[in-house]
Amino acid sequence: MKNIFLILVLGTLLSSRIFAEPPAAVPAEKATLTFPDETIDQWHGFTRHKFQVDGCAAWVVEPKTALPGNPWSWCMEFPDAFTDRCAAPQLLAAGFHHAHIGVGNTFGSPDAVKHFNAFYELLVAKGLAKKAALIGISRGGLYAYRFASEYPERVAVIYGDHAVADFKSWPGGKGKGKGSKGDWAAVIKCYGFKDEAEALAYPGNPIDRLEPLAKAKIALIHVVGDADDVVPPAENAAIIGERYKALGGTFDVIHKPGVGHHPHGLDDPAPVVKFILDHTVPR
Repeated sequence: MKNIFLILVLGTLLSSRIFAEPPAAVPAEKATLTFPDETIDQWHGFTRHKFQVDGCAAWVVEPKTALPGNPWSWCMEFPDAFTDRCAAPQLLAAGFHHAHIGVGNTFGSPDAVKHFNAFYELLVAKGLAKKAALIGISRGGLYAYRFASEYPERVAVIYGDHAVADFKSWPGGKGKGKGSKGDWAAVIKCYGFKDEAEALAYPGNPIDRLEPLAKAKIALIHVVGDADDVVPPAENAAIIGERYKALGGTFDVIHKPGVGHHPHGLDDPAPVVKFILDHTVPR
């Protein structure tokens, strides 16, 4: 009887220990990056897949070793402008995927967002993370913030670089910036405004639609040239920062004294890369 009792006690202790131990972590599945009629090339030393989505040319670059969960950055516009200064190659080296879809000079209009949505859904279906890190360079800020305000649950962080946050500032030129008459006419056409007055009264610029981002806890970082007379910081990043902090959101800014609209990025983009990693990769 004693032996039977000891066996039962030992069995109970052993089973409780087994079930008390947490299961081993299951490694994240590698993203399946194959696309119909794709072509393969190299982009800054990494393999790039080029294909069509929703009638638009698109591509995604894969890291040599992906981080768990397959985080990714998404350059909304000008992906080949000042690339080494704007964090993408460094994020790839850290284990991010990197992506772009070309929607033309559409200023983040509703039609552009439809293409962005199709692209996002395809990449997530292929195994990329459900929240992207958006890179908004210059007018790309309009693209990034528009997508984020429509789909805040799909965005982890926005990196704005000399980023437009109000099209009244650029290309409208209604403040201290130079503006662009041709691009202003294009904005009115892309958004379907009947005239300039309707464009000026539009309530959907990035500076106007920050609450959904704050509720989703999207982290924002901006790099600005303090002497930028194309996209003046006082009319764009500064307003974003003031309003976003008032909403309880995370906002950081890196100033470049005496620098105009160009060059974009930083001599060493490490602070931007760290900010993006800190707000996308679980620690």
